[in-house]
Amino acid sequence: MPATACGTTVRTWTRLPLRSRLTLVFALVMATVLAALGGFLYTRLGAELLRGTDLELRSRAGVIVSALDERGPLHIDAGRTLIDPDEAFAQILDTSGAIVATTPGVRAAPMLPVGELRSLSGPTFLTRRVTGVDDPARLLGVPAAWQGRQVVVAVGATLGDRGEALDRLLLLLVVGGPVALGLSSMAGWAVAGAALRPVERIRMEAAAISESEPDRRLPVPETGDELARLARTLNAMLGRLQEALEREHRFVDEASHELRTPLAILKAELDLALARPRSQAELEATVRSASVETDQLVQLAEDLLVLARTNGGRLPLRRMPVSLAGLLMDTAAPFQARARAARSRIEVVAPDEQVELDPVRLRQAVQNLLDNAIRHGGGGQPIVVTGQRDGEAVRITVEDRGRGFPAEVLGRAFKPFSSSPVSADGGIGAGLGLAIVSAVAEAHGGHVSVANSEGGGARVVLVVNA
Repeated sequence: MPATACGTTVRTWTRLPLRSRLTLVFALVMATVLAALGGFLYTRLGAELLRGTDLELRSRAGVIVSALDERGPLHIDAGRTLIDPDEAFAQILDTSGAIVATTPGVRAAPMLPVGELRSLSGPTFLTRRVTGVDDPARLLGVPAAWQGRQVVVAVGATLGDRGEALDRLLLLLVVGGPVALGLSSMAGWAVAGAALRPVERIRMEAAAISESEPDRRLPVPETGDELARLARTLNAMLGRLQEALEREHRFVDEASHELRTPLAILKAELDLALARPRSQAELEATVRSASVETDQLVQLAEDLLVLARTNGGRLPLRRMPVSLAGLLMDTAAPFQARARAARSRIEVVAPDEQVELDPVRLRQAVQNLLDNAIRHGGGGQPIVVTGQRDGEAVRITVEDRGRGFPAEVLGRAFKPFSSSPVSADGGIGAGLGLAIVSAVAEAHGGHVSVANSEGGGARVVLVVNA
């Protein structure tokens, strides 16, 4: 079959309803079974009928052979009760092919040719046409001795009754087979419909679940079978979808809220600058304040972009060898001025060794940790950034001596917008910082943990594979 025709057949088959496909497969299997069963019955009946004929021929041949020495070959035509001249016949032949004795119906010619007569070494069954007999005949040739010479007793019976019986069986199979196939196919159609009806109910229930009813679930049958497992699996999937939908809505709402504050401040600063003529110094102060708010918007947009690029907890990375100490010092340098303004300082402790990681992403994660530490550290105590190699991993720790994490934040610190009202002050990346750190750690095959130090302050440990 050409490839195009095969492809068309496959497409046509896949477009059929499942119930129709199941019924067709069931009908094909039933047709195969019925054909095999019919063939077996036909062959078996033919073999049994032939076996019965052979037993009868063997019995007749035995009677004739045993009577040869007592009454001679004339006995072959004497037993009318044993040999029906219409359907059974016999001959006694010598090895030259001459007929010694015969029943009337086959007197015209010997039933066995000379070659077969001379080759017989024991009782032999044959099926052939016999002169004077309309139907095919079953023959039995038995070598025997009579008056000191070798003869062959040949007995035969027509196979007409056997053929009629097989023809009747074949007619029954030809007529009854399609009827049985049709009835079984109708039963298969009904069974397939009954089996798929619960699936259709589940489909209709699933189609009825809309966004306005995210907590609606499918009914689970109490059968404990595949349908019950399917319903439970779909309910679990619906639960995950509901959670993802709620998380997406919450993320959009909270991101909008975070964007609203710096935008409102920026708008107010610009409106104030335009409200009346301003001096050079006032305009510079307004532009500087607007620049700060713009920086906040840029940082927030970058954080949102990082989270949006996260695919299954993984960010795309570009690993390269960098100096651990150099990377941490370069990251901390822009924050030193802010730390001094907060009456603090940033101390970096790290070995000068090469590690292979994504410096852009790791710098972004450490920047978020430093921003959080500066905003919530305070107390005039230093912020300590420690980097060290730990086997195949790199461990970076950021510690401050501030108020630490509120208890309600510790369990959900790495979720976007998880900052509590106590700790959130609308600074750069508020509510997103630790989520960014977690995404960067997971992208490097690592993890991040937060805790409050015993002496006060927060402690964040970032572990990445390098």
